[in-house]
Amino acid sequence: MKLVTSPPQLWREIAREISAAIHQVFTAERLESMGGGCINATFRLSGGGRRFFVKLNAPDKAAMFEAEAEGLLELGASESIRLPEPICRGMAGNASFLVLEYIEMASCGAACCERLGQRLARMHRHTGNSHGWWRDNTIGSTPQINAWNTDWAAFWGEQRLGFQLALAGRNGLSGRLLDKGEQLLDALPLFFSAYAPRASLLHGDLWGGNIGATPEGEPVIFDPAVYYGDRETDLAMTELFGGFSPRFHAAYREDFPPDPGYATRKTLYNLYHILNHANLFGGGYAIQAEGMIDRLLSEIK
Repeated sequence: MKLVTSPPQLWREIAREISAAIHQVFTAERLESMGGGCINATFRLSGGGRRFFVKLNAPDKAAMFEAEAEGLLELGASESIRLPEPICRGMAGNASFLVLEYIEMASCGAACCERLGQRLARMHRHTGNSHGWWRDNTIGSTPQINAWNTDWAAFWGEQRLGFQLALAGRNGLSGRLLDKGEQLLDALPLFFSAYAPRASLLHGDLWGGNIGATPEGEPVIFDPAVYYGDRETDLAMTELFGGFSPRFHAAYREDFPPDPGYATRKTLYNLYHILNHANLFGGGYAIQAEGMIDRLLSEIK
């Protein structure tokens, strides 16, 4: 991504969009880089006692920002958990941008983690009639297809694992990984023979880097990849990369215990994210994905 972020004109244009959105004049006075990951450039934009969080990316990423804003609105409508409010989005200069409410972040302490478990359980009780969402979005920078489907196993097989395996083939990943992946797709209904999950409202990318807390200890979630599906997918990802305390897990389970089969299915759900990492970053993720597929296939022999 080649992106010029310094021209004052770019920030004047963004300030005008913010002014229109908040219905008062906002003048940008201070710009601070917030670092960010490998996807977006992020900034804190301040002026007149107001602060906003701004994401920038290349012009062709505008749809990604649109989906993120819509996802935050979807989660916010559940009135279950704190998250940044979308302010405005669009194009400025050579960049697409998304402006969010700025929330001062602190680490999520023990009591906060407990509240996070309770709030997530509350969010998961918001359900739809079908799995998917009204629009596609992204997981990281990878397209995430969300076409509605009342059959959860078919949804997961076609739009999650199947999509990633097809992408792996185009990326030239191991033929052995792809062959085993096809075996798993054929066997997928066996993992749901006695389990038919409701379509819960999901964050979709719930790892430790996408949670925080206000200075008052209120849990905050952000950077979603929203859709409706099995709540166990969110739970599984909280166990994938760490960052969630035992008090979080205990609070969630006390409020909304998962089905006993979760212990097996969490590997099936986390396989999606490991395949996505293999497609994005290569390295050892393909080997890790193959090992996960082996474990899952062993469960049905």
